[in-house]
Amino acid sequence: MPGPGVGTEAGTVGTAIDYRLRLAFTAAEPVDHVARLGILLTGSYECDARQRMRDVGEELMERLQETVMRLQLDNQELPMDRAHEEEDLARLLIASAWYQVNYRTSIGFAFTPLAIAAREDPGAFTLDRLLQLPHRDMVDDVVAQLYKATDGPLNDLRIRTRPENCAPAPTFPTDRITADADLAVDGLLLDFKSTRHTRTLRQAEAWQLTGYLLLDTDDRYRIDTLGLYLSRAGTLASWPVEEYLDLLGACRRELPAFRAAFTELLEGCTADVEPYEQEEEDRVRDLLKRLAPVAAPGQCLVCTQPCPRPGAGPGSSVPPGAAAASSSYATGACCPAARTCCCPGRASAWACPTTRRL
Repeated sequence: MPGPGVGTEAGTVGTAIDYRLRLAFTAAEPVDHVARLGILLTGSYECDARQRMRDVGEELMERLQETVMRLQLDNQELPMDRAHEEEDLARLLIASAWYQVNYRTSIGFAFTPLAIAAREDPGAFTLDRLLQLPHRDMVDDVVAQLYKATDGPLNDLRIRTRPENCAPAPTFPTDRITADADLAVDGLLLDFKSTRHTRTLRQAEAWQLTGYLLLDTDDRYRIDTLGLYLSRAGTLASWPVEEYLDLLGACRRELPAFRAAFTELLEGCTADVEPYEQEEEDRVRDLLKRLAPVAAPGQCLVCTQPCPRPGAGPGSSVPPGAAAASSSYATGACCPAARTCCCPGRASAWACPTTRRL
């Protein structure tokens, strides 16, 4: 568990250990591309220290690149850790993580120790000053998680792979979502998690992996396995894609069809429209129907099971009073697998809340 000095900087520590573990597999990207963008964006930051922040960021990139190359972090013939060098490396990665925040959210960046120190005294803001900012507990936390990985399943995976077969921070061919996973290794898409919740797989994490899988529309990474590495527990969990989708309750598992539908949904999404217009809802329903097996009358369009009658069992989610509003409710209820209205006669009877959020 992190020490008290980590405080609200747990996310920064998580980003830093993600970087470090990625570099143990491949040094193809010595400086994370998001951190690079964050450094460039400091030039447009509204304060007198913006040029100093950018200059120091560029120095940081040079120092980090030199350090990664010198230590040969992705050399599988060497141990994963670099002993006494790890503390200095952790400070470099934590500083990079702060710059990354500037790309993710400029408002959040204003409250990072980096931005605060630069604004307080631009003239004294140097690379050495930046590297002194991380609390000792933050540095220790990153190093401890790295050492946790050195004698566990992640290290076994590292030994079995070659750097040229690893893709760091894989990105996807879409401008609708800014998404980058942590690592693609020989068909395994892996995401690192420094979460303290190590006993269960939370829904957000399950959907995150699914999103990465569906965003790889050109099959660039040949994903056949999805995995999570929990850096505080030293646990590597992975599932073949077919098994993973089955565990999530997917009725159809043809990736090209799923990816095409997901892409079409993204193309139709607009940030300033909530809720969707009826035309948009109908388009979403049509996509779900096209993904589903052909259903006989009285069967769900998605799972092909008999549609339950309103209020009959856990699968029913008919709103109170809806049955009286439309006789179409006599034919079915909501399919819990698809989380949408399942019977054709109900499509216009009411708006399924989950469908509206797609």
